[in-house]
Amino acid sequence: MMTELSLNILDVAGNSVRAKASLIEISVIIDRQKDTLTIQISDNGCGMDDEQLKRASDPFFTTRTVRNVGLGLPFMKQAAEGTGGSFEIDSEPGKGTIVTAVFGLSHIDRMPLGDMTETIYVLITANPDIDFIYTYKLDEACFSLDTRELRNILGDVPLNTGEVASFLKDYLQENQSYVSGSYIV
Repeated sequence: MMTELSLNILDVAGNSVRAKASLIEISVIIDRQKDTLTIQISDNGCGMDDEQLKRASDPFFTTRTVRNVGLGLPFMKQAAEGTGGSFEIDSEPGKGTIVTAVFGLSHIDRMPLGDMTETIYVLITANPDIDFIYTYKLDEACFSLDTRELRNILGDVPLNTGEVASFLKDYLQENQSYVSGSYIV
């Protein structure tokens, strides 16, 4: 099993990349009053038909040709439900997929969130032609990064260019630290 939720997010977002998404939205919402950690990953990729959707949480089902198992969604489902939370996939062919996992925030079996800065940084710089919207919210404090806004400012400069990538990493770290303060997820 994956040791951090950020690695699950990386894996599930990789499914969105393989589904030919041009826009992937990743939200991490921590609500201490409700004692929940909600992770939502949505894309505008090819989507899944009813049969694929039924089997998406089966670790022995994958649409990949390089291996016979697909563990990202089953692990995320098990991790969420193991904390008293929930897991849901909504998908429609030609429209995309939405994966929502709700975790019991203070549950003893909840894996740590992990390094979301690195996860988002890797996704953006490894997939410079895909747009990402990343939202990180802790109670009422929130920040969001939309690569479409960066593209408007940068013009033709790729998001994985050295200076831009360095800015991205710093921006993500500073804003997540600002929102989280000393709270460790």
